[in-house]
Amino acid sequence: MSRLIIHAADTNAVALDTTDKAEIARELGAIGVRFEQWPVAALPQGADADSVLAAYRPRLDAFMGETGAGTADVIKLDPSHPMKDAMRAKFLSEHTHTEDEVRFFHEGSGNFVLHVNGRVYDAHCTAGDLISVPANVTHWFDAGTAPNFTVLRVFTDTTGWTPHYTGTDMAERFPAATAA
Repeated sequence: MSRLIIHAADTNAVALDTTDKAEIARELGAIGVRFEQWPVAALPQGADADSVLAAYRPRLDAFMGETGAGTADVIKLDPSHPMKDAMRAKFLSEHTHTEDEVRFFHEGSGNFVLHVNGRVYDAHCTAGDLISVPANVTHWFDAGTAPNFTVLRVFTDTTGWTPHYTGTDMAERFPAATAA
């Protein structure tokens, strides 16, 4: 279930904790983050990347035409992946990117945690959720110690995905609420 928890960054006080998708979209939209739901394609569990891309192609093409993004791919990660810990560590510290970070969750879940205007927005995304974190917004991502997801990644230029770390301890102070 999708969930958004908003904390005050200085006190950790919870300002909002909701699973209402319309409220999640409104709150994230207020800080420039796009959050919406797409129907989940009827594919067999663990479908290959080409099948996942093909299943979402019409919606994906419309989205890319609207946003100017140029391409998409699929990334899958499960607890048996030999590099899961290294992959988790790469995005677990607060960072920015020079282009929007767009993810659509076909299977599984993960948390995008954003640090904006003195608040921390912990967005737990699940199957059917699309989130687009604008360029230069400080954030981190956590799918937990046993990650299990299949996501579409949408981008204009993959070099924009290089993380630029802030050097803060925000991710340690605000671990993802629903990541295992």
